[in-house]
Amino acid sequence: MAADLIQRSQRADFLGKIKVKLAKAIKENPELVPFLLRLALNDAITYDKETKTGGPNGSIRLSEELKRPENVKLDSAVTFLEGLKKEIDEESKGGPISWADLIQIGGQAAAKRTFLDAAIKKCGGNEEKGNFLYNAYGSNGQWGFFDKQFGRSDKPEPDPEGRVLLWEEAPIAEITNRFSKVGLGPRQVAVLSAFLGTDQAAMDAKLAQDSELARWVKKYQDSRETVSQTDYEVDLIGAFTRLSILGQSINYEAYTYPPKKFKLKL
Repeated sequence: MAADLIQRSQRADFLGKIKVKLAKAIKENPELVPFLLRLALNDAITYDKETKTGGPNGSIRLSEELKRPENVKLDSAVTFLEGLKKEIDEESKGGPISWADLIQIGGQAAAKRTFLDAAIKKCGGNEEKGNFLYNAYGSNGQWGFFDKQFGRSDKPEPDPEGRVLLWEEAPIAEITNRFSKVGLGPRQVAVLSAFLGTDQAAMDAKLAQDSELARWVKKYQDSRETVSQTDYEVDLIGAFTRLSILGQSINYEAYTYPPKKFKLKL
């Protein structure tokens, strides 16, 4: 029991430090937010239930996969994370962070940044008031299950082609079908619209052309107009969490290490 508590503490401490680094770096590079979201989506949605292959395994970092048409412009997000990974690995006591974990945590940090930016906007651009609003009424406490899924494994080879779409160009039926194949429905498609296109409003308008998606698009647009945008944030976190662990067997001992031993002087 004591050893388990120590490991959980080590993992939580390591994850906390990663989040701080990501939040600071993303604040300094806000233009990368949509690409970090897309990177997390495109790495995860390669999962195939029949063959149990693909998923959020970090393979999108590999040049063969990164150069595919659907991943154009995501190289900037990979380069960004690569620089952070070097810093994280140098400071880690429990081994290097996997690309699979870093890509999904990067997506989480980018999503949080969109939530915070929305709060700041509602406060007339006042960052201090926006931070207070988000911390007081936002969804920060809803990430608990996501945070526990820390210990994804990397795959050394690229995932098969043909499992990821050019989301902004693909017909709506193909988008919903691709999501359906990984167990996600119209509700999840709508709430993850920011992951599908660099212009969320334009993607919402596209998805709303489908009668089945339209009600969900409106639900989340209406939610984003509220002070706390609770429905939108909570449902996005739930959908993203499901996406972020597709096909993964989480190693809950990852990043742990033997605690320092102290000699007692008698």
